[in-house]
Amino acid sequence: MFYTFGMVIVKLVYKQYKCSLVVTFTDFYNMKKLFLIILTVLIIQPLISQNESSFGKGEWFRFEMSYSGFLKAGEATITVNEAMYKNKPVHHVVGKGWTTGAISWFFKVEDRYESYFDKEKIIPYKFIRNIDEGGHTKNIEITFDQENNKAHVNNIKHNRKSVFDTKPNIQDMISTFYYLRDNLDVDNLNKGTEVHVDMFFDDENYGFKLKYLGKEIIETEFGKIKALKFRPYVMAGRVFKEEESLTLWVSNDKNKVPLRIQADLAVGSLRADLEAFKGLKHPFKIVVQE
Repeated sequence: MFYTFGMVIVKLVYKQYKCSLVVTFTDFYNMKKLFLIILTVLIIQPLISQNESSFGKGEWFRFEMSYSGFLKAGEATITVNEAMYKNKPVHHVVGKGWTTGAISWFFKVEDRYESYFDKEKIIPYKFIRNIDEGGHTKNIEITFDQENNKAHVNNIKHNRKSVFDTKPNIQDMISTFYYLRDNLDVDNLNKGTEVHVDMFFDDENYGFKLKYLGKEIIETEFGKIKALKFRPYVMAGRVFKEEESLTLWVSNDKNKVPLRIQADLAVGSLRADLEAFKGLKHPFKIVVQE
């Protein structure tokens, strides 16, 4: 999704040369793009529709990212808080991501994203993107006028303000995750069905699209979990093998917990796994072997 959530993270792409692995400067630069994409997926993954909300104040997730299953690449967290925004009760969600280990020696990433969205309608009023990716920085605040379908963009770094037209009930990169979590009716989706969501990011409207692939039981850090499987669409080319190179799994329960995202690269793969959580609104179900 994908030009990314801007959220975080570098992508580790190795090039095979004369039977050895060589990491070039360009590889580390492209690494950043995929790390951003992984964060994006984690933050906007689709989930099941239900009458009762799947999340609440105090929910917290931590993810660990690795290259080809052995090299740690970074971490990310997502936290749900409550706040007031212009006298309206809102959820204040903060997403953070950073590189770790050897990768951070070559390319350090520290990104922070925030969204203030309506607790009932789950539409955003304010979105913040404050990032530092190997010295490349951005500090952008977006205020959404949902009544008049406008996005007021304040580029703090460049002291530049702009106004853009948006689609009705536009979502930001974080609010999309929570909107779909409570509104996408997976029970009535067939395998292969595509889902579309209108989002606004930085200074443009973006059409997010993914495909529902069905149900699956996967091995996790916590045991075997019943999961829902999705395929977000990405742009094929230098980073990804093809348009359907990403796969996403979320728990098939009332929480709709993000469990795993895997990206198949030209060489190797990058994977993000849920490593810790707290504050879930509903019981977290694990498959018990008899």
